[in-house]
Amino acid sequence: MSDLSDLLKRNKAWAEAMRAQDRDFFKRLSNQQAPKYLWIGCSDSRVPANQITDMQPGEVFVHRNVANVVVHTDLNCLSAIQFAVDLLKVEHIMVVGHYGCSGVHASLTGVRVGLADNWLRHVGDVAQKHAPLLDALELDTLRHARLCELNVIEQVFNVCQTTIVEDAWSRGQEFSVHGWIYSLFDGRITDLRMTVGARDALAGAYQSALAGLAAREK
Repeated sequence: MSDLSDLLKRNKAWAEAMRAQDRDFFKRLSNQQAPKYLWIGCSDSRVPANQITDMQPGEVFVHRNVANVVVHTDLNCLSAIQFAVDLLKVEHIMVVGHYGCSGVHASLTGVRVGLADNWLRHVGDVAQKHAPLLDALELDTLRHARLCELNVIEQVFNVCQTTIVEDAWSRGQEFSVHGWIYSLFDGRITDLRMTVGARDALAGAYQSALAGLAAREK
């Protein structure tokens, strides 16, 4: 087992480089946190929110879990959403999945991974809900990619149905929830056109996003 000394050395070099570029960077960073964005993404180490959106520390508030799932009983995720909406007053919440997600693949294929099987059951529910759309695809790789997309759309729906988001919209707070997906193959983010800015816009946005996926196969 390797030690962590290399990470500490790299941290020191990074901190010194940041100070060389901007002498007051850490002073400003320590005095405020005012991100406009909440990123709800997968824990996958290949999908770091700040780097792939080219944002600096302090610009995005982040919550990550396996397969970017939003569950109404998950107090960790709900606390992050509540903090971002009520205290930080973010303007955008992005649920961001990624193609090639191993958690989604395990749900699709029935591969057992251990304790996380219970968590990934939520993705399995998405697969069952949209079985006709997935079964229409002949290639396993295409079904995997489509379930990654469907999972994002369903998790955006879940975000919008939390009491936190519903209450904020009810009192007139302005922000939008978006569904994005990231490609590990070219580093690009695709907007899945699941964008909701008000409670009464949810159903229409959901149906439109699903229709957009179905139209790709025609």
